[in-house]
Amino acid sequence: MKKRYLYNITAAILCMSLLTGCANTQGTPVTGEGKEEEIVSLGLAPEFNYEIPQSIPDIMVDQLGYAADGKKIAVFRGEILPDTYDLVDAATEEVVYTGTIVQKGYNEATQENISTGDFTDYAVTGTYYLQAEMMGQSYPFVIVDKPYAGIFDAALKQYFYSRCGLTLSTELAGESAHNACHTKTAGLMEDAAAQIDVLGGWHIDENGKRDVVQGCRAVSNLLLAYELYGEVFSDEVGIPESGNNIPDVMDEVKYEVDWLLKMQDSASGAVYSSITVIDNAASTYQLYIDSVTMDATIHFAATMAKFSYLYQNYDLSFATQCLKAADRAYRYAGKYMDSVEPEDYFYASVELYRATGTFGYRKAAQDYLNSVEEPDMNDDSVFWGCATYLSTKQKVDIGLCNKVIAILLRDVEEISYASKNSKYLAQGNKAQNNNSELLGNTARLALVNHIITNHEYTVVLENYLHYFLGRNAQSICYIDGVGSRNYKMIDEKTGIMKQVDLNAELILLMSAIEAEMN
Repeated sequence: MKKRYLYNITAAILCMSLLTGCANTQGTPVTGEGKEEEIVSLGLAPEFNYEIPQSIPDIMVDQLGYAADGKKIAVFRGEILPDTYDLVDAATEEVVYTGTIVQKGYNEATQENISTGDFTDYAVTGTYYLQAEMMGQSYPFVIVDKPYAGIFDAALKQYFYSRCGLTLSTELAGESAHNACHTKTAGLMEDAAAQIDVLGGWHIDENGKRDVVQGCRAVSNLLLAYELYGEVFSDEVGIPESGNNIPDVMDEVKYEVDWLLKMQDSASGAVYSSITVIDNAASTYQLYIDSVTMDATIHFAATMAKFSYLYQNYDLSFATQCLKAADRAYRYAGKYMDSVEPEDYFYASVELYRATGTFGYRKAAQDYLNSVEEPDMNDDSVFWGCATYLSTKQKVDIGLCNKVIAILLRDVEEISYASKNSKYLAQGNKAQNNNSELLGNTARLALVNHIITNHEYTVVLENYLHYFLGRNAQSICYIDGVGSRNYKMIDEKTGIMKQVDLNAELILLMSAIEAEMN
């Protein structure tokens, strides 16, 4: 926060005028009897208004902390730096380690000179900060065995806090506790008289909106994280379903899936796009169901098919219901192919093929892969579809699998190389507004890391997490409840956990790191 200091220097100017021989015209004249004669001011006394910016440390660290047995790197900013830095125990104020500052050069992305300090050799748990001559101190951080366990569960619990239509108890939700919201039925936007039960789902913003496509995107990444690194997900996050012998991530996803089923038109199989909340003075609020879109319909088809495949071991009957709903949405979208993105249709085809083994789905998926010279892994639907095509136990084209793997390996090698050569060890830009792009990079790294189990990729993934936790040019921690300089102090909109789709990618990133630590 910036502070404003107001300095009124009228008295100083008055003294200066006395010294320069102007007392008879600008000072306070004295009469012959020794009485002061009042002078009327012209209102010209100057005011100086200074804005003092908040000082940001030039030593950037992960403001949460570092794993005791992991890599520990800090970033130092400045053209002229000392040769060494100290690691200081925050409790005793004693220097416990002295390291060398290594110059890395000019960072083009943020337009500054960057150096690093590696204190990996120090592994004693505790709370610390770094200091160096002419640079001051870093923000404090911890060194512990598992620094990310708390935020891993906190990220997953964000979906519980976002649940619509459910009373959140103080016991489970703390300060986020509230009574059930938006429990009314909703009217169709084109026919408000047709009231439909749409209770459930996740809010995507502070206005209580619920959106099918954004919900499906979050579910797709959460399911991918569970599929790749299921062993790190517990049944003890602290949601109403905890302790039911189903990983809480699957319970949380099911809460959204229950709502998604309500968004499908029972007659046609089409899917409505979202729920809008409109304030109404007479009735507090009114809910409206927004129109059917092909975007919502095809994303629904893909996501419900993926969920049905992974949930069948917990509840076969419900999984089958979801699979049938996915097929109906897919068939409806197939009637309007001009309005369906081929990448989204590919994703839905692959998921339905894995879940059913039906040749028609397989043909549609392989037709897409054969039609493009190089599938674009930056497109989420292509990425998710390719991940499932590689993992399915159904019959596949080995040539297409090799093609997909080759592209994935090349892409992650480029990401890994660029990240290692970035002075912050992550490809953040000067404005630090490309977190979505960075999380997309980590999703591909997490997938390939699972396929080939490359420790080097895990290190790169952890460097991205260090970036999100404050080791960046603005020393901002983009994760809730962590850091001396949290994003909430600067811009509420830049947080990761508050965005349902980005938060799911964060969980995928952390699940890969947690799996390595376990």
